[in-house]
Amino acid sequence: LANLVDWHLAAYRVVPEDRASVVAGVGFDASVWEIWPYLAAGASLWFPPAETVLAPDSLAAWLAARSISLCFLPTPLAEPLLDAAGLSTTRLRALLTGGERLHRRPDPGLPFALVNHYGPTEAAVVATADPVAVEGGLPPIGRPIATARAYLADRLAEPVGIGLVGELYLGGAGLSRGYLGRADLTAERFVPDGWSGEAGARLYRTGDLARWRTDGRLEFLGRWDHQVKVRGLRIELGEIEAALARLAGVREAVVVAVPFAGGDERLVAYVVADSEEISGRLLAEGLRERLPEYMVPSAWVLLDGLPLTANGKVDRKALPAPEALGLAGSTSYLAPRTTVEEVLAGIWEEVLELERVGAEDNFFELGGHSLLATQVMSRLRRAFGVEVALRGLFEQPTVAGLAQLVERAQREARGLAAPPLVRGERQGPQPLSFAQQRLWFLDQLSPGGSAYNIPLAVRLEGPLSVPALGESFGELIRRHEALRTTFRMMEEEPVQEVSAWAPVAVPQIDLTSLPEEIRERSARSLIAAESERPFDLAKGPLLRVGLLRLAEREHFALVNLHHIVGDGWSMSVLVRELTALYGARLLGESAHLPELPVQYGDFAGWQRSWLTGEVLEAELSHWRERLAGAPPLLELPTDRPRPAVDGVSGANLNVVVSEEQAAALRRVCRRQGATLFIVD
Repeated sequence: LANLVDWHLAAYRVVPEDRASVVAGVGFDASVWEIWPYLAAGASLWFPPAETVLAPDSLAAWLAARSISLCFLPTPLAEPLLDAAGLSTTRLRALLTGGERLHRRPDPGLPFALVNHYGPTEAAVVATADPVAVEGGLPPIGRPIATARAYLADRLAEPVGIGLVGELYLGGAGLSRGYLGRADLTAERFVPDGWSGEAGARLYRTGDLARWRTDGRLEFLGRWDHQVKVRGLRIELGEIEAALARLAGVREAVVVAVPFAGGDERLVAYVVADSEEISGRLLAEGLRERLPEYMVPSAWVLLDGLPLTANGKVDRKALPAPEALGLAGSTSYLAPRTTVEEVLAGIWEEVLELERVGAEDNFFELGGHSLLATQVMSRLRRAFGVEVALRGLFEQPTVAGLAQLVERAQREARGLAAPPLVRGERQGPQPLSFAQQRLWFLDQLSPGGSAYNIPLAVRLEGPLSVPALGESFGELIRRHEALRTTFRMMEEEPVQEVSAWAPVAVPQIDLTSLPEEIRERSARSLIAAESERPFDLAKGPLLRVGLLRLAEREHFALVNLHHIVGDGWSMSVLVRELTALYGARLLGESAHLPELPVQYGDFAGWQRSWLTGEVLEAELSHWRERLAGAPPLLELPTDRPRPAVDGVSGANLNVVVSEEQAAALRRVCRRQGATLFIVD
């Protein structure tokens, strides 16, 4: 507290003649910052009525009438004050703010400084500060105050570079001793400071995300626990909120992830707008100029103001639930008009978990993505018995547009419709699907490689039952024949065979005997080695599992799968089922997972029996026509000549591009109908 007072007196040149407001209640840590610097200087304290603080125009009048020279307001209260009538008539020398992300900059001509502050309770109220300039993007939280230290690190507590996102660690004179009566939590959040060089120094892990700007200031990005996983991709909600705040007409914005019945999470944006013309559709279009598609919210709720706690912070728990997923109110509902449209709308409602889908609704604006698109096309195939390419949904993303493609495929089929996919009687070796044949050929072409491994390492924290985990893996392998499948040659053709089920033993590697400082590094090395270990398609198994033990309550579960028996979508299914199986075994119960109606071998046989003769020739003719005249080799302007023999040596190079460059790249993607994944 003494360090905070000394810094404040110097930073804001406090003198006995100053008159300072006190807004925070004594139960809020900011109150000590509002009280003690001014009492230490002999200045006076002034307490506005609570109802005045919540009314910007009334507060501006109160500040002017009391000749207040220094005022602190939580960010959600400070931002509307900047638009209050009569604010320029006050005698304010500085308006201090903090507690939430600041979205506003002061208007030119205001006769006082606006200063943004950041700091958790554990670091004596204020840890960083920065005067806010009139021009620029979102205001940063600045640099550490006197004697304070700030570092950014990744999940492994390794420092991150300029422009990269990391967790904010704080140290220095403002650091508290810990949590009273909570030694476990203190040990978790207050860690040794290995960067300052001071013996016995500690750091506080804030759980906040930030990045260093090139000018040496910190940019706040939100809470680490506000990171969410949507469609398997890690998303920082603060990044979306920051991008929304840059859009014209947006005064405030909060983004949350809302779970839905299928276990998937969807993004919902709550926006306070300056104009009644702002709509969810316009905001979504603006975000697509700045962010990848998967970071654009699926639902939009426009509010007159964000709910606040008693301390003036945004109350996320009080945000109203969206009435329905989608761009509510942004477009009129048009009911399906044909039988095909009705069936397609029903498929979308099931896959997207919506109550109502209209003929002109856009699949991707309703929260759809590539993995859900494959589910739509699979159900479409079963419902109509025709083949429509997945690309068709991207080119015609509305119910009405996709219905036209289905009707065209029905007209063209003329008796060539796909037969139903059912569980068949399969005995002995079976043919490969075309996808499996492609991967088998690549393995024969370059045996012993790991390019088609799908590795997964999951950190497990807490008590672990290894027998229950092994039983769960065993049941998973019993359920899915593909995980017991191997591939060999028979009569000059590759075939697949399903082995009988057998109990699974999970091999363990115990790292607890190693010094603590190298356990994590050793685990990472073992994970990397396992991910590169090749599979033998003929001998199997093509699913490997393992366990690394770092401590009694800390493990890594390792899963490695060859692409010939699974893909990215499969991994999400395996993890979901493994979680259900393990949880049920711990309780001594059954997971109640339904038996699979078909296995992948059924699909392979179905595909081979259907795609023959005239049907196969039609498919081949299509691609011969599309690929006619294509270059045999794609010559790219690389900095080195193409090697005579293909190799696997390489490395990763991280490149940080500006927001303007990223927006330009996304515009190129939209024009070309591509994604950032294939744009160089």
